[in-house]
Amino acid sequence: MNSPRQKISVFEHQTITYGKSYFGVKFKESHFNALAKLNELHDNKYFTLVHKGVKFSSYVGVIQIGDLILEVLPKIDRSEESPVLWKDVLIEMLRTTRKLKVNNIGNAFVAKQHIHLLDIYFEWFLNEVQALIHQGLIKKYYKQTSNVKALKGKLEFANHIQKNLVHKERFYTTHQIYGTNHLEHQILGLALKIIAQFSNGTYLYSKCKTVQLDFPEVDLVKPHPGLFSKLVYNRKNKAYKTALEIARIIILNFAPSVSSGNEKMLALLFDMNDLWEEYVLIKLKSLKIEGLKVIGQSSKRFWHNVSIRPDIIIQKNDEVFVIDTKWKHIQSNKPSTHDLRQMFVYNRYWGSYRALLLYPSNRTEKPSFMPFEEEQQECAVGKINIIENDSLKSNLGFDIINWLTK
Repeated sequence: MNSPRQKISVFEHQTITYGKSYFGVKFKESHFNALAKLNELHDNKYFTLVHKGVKFSSYVGVIQIGDLILEVLPKIDRSEESPVLWKDVLIEMLRTTRKLKVNNIGNAFVAKQHIHLLDIYFEWFLNEVQALIHQGLIKKYYKQTSNVKALKGKLEFANHIQKNLVHKERFYTTHQIYGTNHLEHQILGLALKIIAQFSNGTYLYSKCKTVQLDFPEVDLVKPHPGLFSKLVYNRKNKAYKTALEIARIIILNFAPSVSSGNEKMLALLFDMNDLWEEYVLIKLKSLKIEGLKVIGQSSKRFWHNVSIRPDIIIQKNDEVFVIDTKWKHIQSNKPSTHDLRQMFVYNRYWGSYRALLLYPSNRTEKPSFMPFEEEQQECAVGKINIIENDSLKSNLGFDIINWLTK
């Protein structure tokens, strides 16, 4: 019988050590060893190993090690340490940036205890696969190598001699079959198998088994990135795109080789720096203001093969503004010399009048733009409150535009 899942919630940049209990759940040495191996596989970017523990970085999300759920949540500073609030903030950011599809976040999961990001992704995937089954799964031509009773396709001579020395009536061939055992379904089948392992003992397990019963039998494939490079979308399989994208997230974050004993691991982690930049960009792009154009990921050649790229470029009529987002708590309004030099260069190369270093905060502080010495271009630090009425502030784009254009 499977033991119930236990959960530990931590915040980014927090340190936990094995042998101690958090929220009544013990963090074991086996959990530490599994995290250390996972971190090594990903070039030590997720956290830093310390004496008997790990210190988390700006990566947030969820890690499941056996029956332990480890939630890593974002947080601006120590003024508010509510795991429920910051989990809602993270989910809303993922939903806004289209990394997660959740409707009615406040109500849809209220009745489900111990819900976490993996459960949400699992349920999203299962719903997508159910929809595909209901509308009818596609069939495709694919190659199959096996023993058959009639000669068709290409005879694999060496294997034919080896396998059919006694059975003269059989032929070992590679031939085409029209059916459901093709790459798209093999990928979805692998994701279903992973979900069944990690949802055992939860409300999603029975739903997963029901979907598996309705799903056709397919060949088992090994999880590796090359699986997805072979996918080509067309009119026939375009309905599969969402399900396959979720399957990619699940499969490529599944680490069967990272284990302690028999504990397998699934990690779903996001860099808050990238998520914050994307969230601000989307909120600015959603503004319906005449003459406003918002551009992300714009780069220019700086020197030789070196390019520079500010996070966000804003064009308002004939004026240009530059924004660089920073997901961290800044104690004062004085940015680093490196950041100021960077903003100076951005102003020069994009012909910008104002550059803004944008930080999240628990209270809004309107920026005071000051010119660079002997220059007309200005720069400032802006702190914007991202929490409003115990949820993620949705209209911060208006504040940012008003800062820059007034």
